[in-house]
Amino acid sequence: MEIHEGRGPVAILDDEGIERILRAARRIAVIGASSNTWRPSHGVFETLVAAGYDCVPINPKETAVAGVPAFAGLAEAVAATGPFDIVDVFRRSELCAEHAREAVAAGASCLWLQLGVASWEAARIASEGGLSVVMDRCTAIELHRIGRTGPG
Repeated sequence: MEIHEGRGPVAILDDEGIERILRAARRIAVIGASSNTWRPSHGVFETLVAAGYDCVPINPKETAVAGVPAFAGLAEAVAATGPFDIVDVFRRSELCAEHAREAVAAGASCLWLQLGVASWEAARIASEGGLSVVMDRCTAIELHRIGRTGPG
């Protein structure tokens, strides 16, 4: 796939870049996090929290995920809790451009589109806004790949 071969129209972080961002990050906004334990976003959220990241769920349909209060939108979460290093997106690919705009406006360092999620438009918006971009990768899988159990 062109995403993982570095042949797309926007630079996407490679394995080394992903490791750097995961080691440097402290706060992660998880857009689309769900309280439904059967959803992948729930398991990844719990994995990130267990690894020591300060994670905040962003989902207008949730009040809390894994005991962490949820926010309807990224801007609201930033205003209430502070900035995020990574904006981790569990949404359909066609909805990601708006989340990229939100991540740029929020001053995040990285837009991360989860496994199975790819949007070159979102990648372009994020990259032009100064963010690193990861697409079609799972934060939890990447943590295990690099042998990490937490930030730092």
